[in-house]
Amino acid sequence: MNEIITPESIINFWYSDRIKSKWFNSTEKQDKEIKDNYEYVWKNAIRGEYKDWKNTAEGCLALVIIFDQFPLNMFRGEVESFSTESMAVRVTKHAVEKKFDQEINKEQVAFLYMPLMHSENIDDQNLSVSLFEKAGLTDNWKFAKHHRGIIEKFGRFPHRNEILQRQSSQDEIDYLNSDEAFTG
Repeated sequence: MNEIITPESIINFWYSDRIKSKWFNSTEKQDKEIKDNYEYVWKNAIRGEYKDWKNTAEGCLALVIIFDQFPLNMFRGEVESFSTESMAVRVTKHAVEKKFDQEINKEQVAFLYMPLMHSENIDDQNLSVSLFEKAGLTDNWKFAKHHRGIIEKFGRFPHRNEILQRQSSQDEIDYLNSDEAFTG
C-alpha cells in the first residue's frame, strides 16, 4: 500500500460502504485486508508517529479506529486484539475533554466513544453510557448499558478470558454457556 496515511485516509477507509457493511460482521478476507494494509500504520501509531493527530477531531477519530478497531480485525481471537485498547481510551478521553466529539457527525461519534464500551474499567463503562446517552445514540447506548452490566457483574468481559489466558469463574462459565452470553 503506497497511500499517504492521513486521518482522512483512515476515516475514508473505515466509513467506505464496503467496510461499513462489515463493521460488526467482519470476514476473514476483510480482517486480512486490514492487517495487510494497516498493521504497519498501527505499529507506527504505537510508536507515536501520529501523535500530532490528537490536535483535531478527525485525527482523534482516526487514532481510535487504529487503536481500537483495527486490532480487533487484524488479530481476531488473539491477545494483540486488545493490546492498544488503553491507548484508544486515552485518545477518546482527550477528544471528549477537547470537545472534539461535538465537531464530528454522530456515526463518527459512535466509534470515537467505542473504546470506553470496550474497556474493562467500570469508570470507563459509566462514562460510555453517559456519553452515548447525551449524544442521543440510542442503539449504542443500549449496547453500552449491556457492556457495563457485564463489567458490573464480573469485573471483566468473560468472553476474553480464554484469549487472555485468564481462569474463568464458575459464574462466568455459566454465563458463557447461557443464551444471554455476549461473546464479542
